[in-house]
Amino acid sequence: MDQYLPTLKGKSVALLINHTSLVGNTHLLDTLLASDVEVVKIFAPEHGFRGDLANGEQVDDGVDIKTGFPLISLYGKNKKPSKEQLDGIDIVIYDIQDVGARFYTYISSMHFMMEACAENGISFMLLDRPNPNAHYVDGPVLDTARASFVGVHPIPIVYGMTSGELALMVKGEGWINQSEMLDLNVVKLKNWTRDSSYALPVSPSPNLPNAQSIALYPSLCLFEGTHVSMGRGTDFPFQAVGYPDSDFGNFQFTPVSIPGVSKYPPHKNKVCYGYDLRSVTPPNRIDLFYLIDFYQKSKNKAAYFNAFFTNLAGTRELRKQIEDGWTEEDIRASWQDDLDQFKLNRKKYLIYK
Repeated sequence: MDQYLPTLKGKSVALLINHTSLVGNTHLLDTLLASDVEVVKIFAPEHGFRGDLANGEQVDDGVDIKTGFPLISLYGKNKKPSKEQLDGIDIVIYDIQDVGARFYTYISSMHFMMEACAENGISFMLLDRPNPNAHYVDGPVLDTARASFVGVHPIPIVYGMTSGELALMVKGEGWINQSEMLDLNVVKLKNWTRDSSYALPVSPSPNLPNAQSIALYPSLCLFEGTHVSMGRGTDFPFQAVGYPDSDFGNFQFTPVSIPGVSKYPPHKNKVCYGYDLRSVTPPNRIDLFYLIDFYQKSKNKAAYFNAFFTNLAGTRELRKQIEDGWTEEDIRASWQDDLDQFKLNRKKYLIYK
């Protein structure tokens, strides 16, 4: 804190934070207020400031009941702060725990806030945090023609960078308007490397409750673009896959509505059959086995994928490859040149060993 508190003295400060923004066991907001920092506004990403809203659930503007601070949602129609919403602010602090997958939307909110700060002459400070999936890089690199809120940057699904390193890349590569104008300050981690194991002290979102779900998330989130359940509406989201047909596997589970976690889970109240992944050792790569296996078992292949799949994959090619019967090895080989180029480009932005 000694590195960034002096910078904040006499400044009007806004925060882009959520429930993961902790200093020890104390929230960053309370910590800054106790240090006489003039916090004037809070911006909230997907799942809300308190992190208690289900995936896709609307995050509304309002006032935080506990602190009385105005809350502005950056999830929904308003993804990028307006000039009016940033009026009078000297510096924005971003402090959110991420999981290192391109479609996890916190980095999309980071992107649009960085752009808004660049355009309005506001400093952007990022308090870096470990990435639990930083030890590998994998998946197709996003085709910018397929960019969406679940994929803003031309990076792989697993990009192997902390939020701070990615922010440096966003600025350095000119991925935001007026990137050269952005005053960016990344407050670095101490004593962390890409190989450090790191158990998150708090669940980063309602459906990633533990280390196993976080490790499997980059592979299983692709099922959001299919008619398959990945365990939403159970006690083990992103730790199982299934479909209401006994041909899909021996493991059974029944998704139910869980307010604040998964209100409308796929195949709600239906018995799903598939695989229990709670005890598997997550591979250090995107695992396509289950995605291909379920497609091959599907009796209605034309309805297997939905339009969202291309947004998640970041390319049209992956869906076409699976439909055309490509093996996982051949699909993975098709990513390699783009991955090699990304890794080469990434090197100049890496902070940690």
